[in-house]
Amino acid sequence: MKAMILAAGRGERMRPLTDHTPKPLLLAGGKPLIGWHLERLAAAGFCEIVINHAHLGEQIEAALGDGKQWGLNIAYSPEPPGALETAGGIRHALPLLGKEPFLVVNGDIYCAWDFQRAHQLRDHLAHLVMVANPAHHAGGDFRLQGKQVLYGNGQQTLTYAGIGVFSPAFFTEVQDGEAMKLRPLLDAAIAAGTLTGEEYTGRWVDVGTPERLAELDLSLKGRL
Repeated sequence: MKAMILAAGRGERMRPLTDHTPKPLLLAGGKPLIGWHLERLAAAGFCEIVINHAHLGEQIEAALGDGKQWGLNIAYSPEPPGALETAGGIRHALPLLGKEPFLVVNGDIYCAWDFQRAHQLRDHLAHLVMVANPAHHAGGDFRLQGKQVLYGNGQQTLTYAGIGVFSPAFFTEVQDGEAMKLRPLLDAAIAAGTLTGEEYTGRWVDVGTPERLAELDLSLKGRL
């Protein structure tokens, strides 16, 4: 199984830090955010990694290289200025990802979810990892009924963690080069009853602001 790390976002909420450094390369606990993912992916038995990029993408390629320092093989999927959004970026990278299901991880989160579990989820069209709603996203995204992902409809919701396992077939309706968010595809899968998920209760941080990055940095250094 291959894994894709989404690293093409501009990181507007992280400015001015991201004016000169792409968000995945910002440091937390002495390592780039994306470095934590690469270490855990390698430990979980992944070998082939695809990383998309747009804003300051040349810095990402220069910093990570071919992935050999982690025992990985990294391939890059460059996108045009402004990027292609999540679904568009994944669709554009499908030639690198191949015909088998793959793991997708947002490059701007910190999470201890066991990536080995992805290998057990290969039979799903799309399977989302969900977490308790953080303070900055109190309304959440969806709810779980067993393994099925549904709309909240006033009931207890969870937040999509930015981790999922997808079949290439999930992106069939997206044209290569088209900018498209992931949400329309998720909505269609909910309507069809084909979207599954699970709740993760371990450590997860959406590193979306300089303040949350600083807090994570202190925590990983054992100072918080």
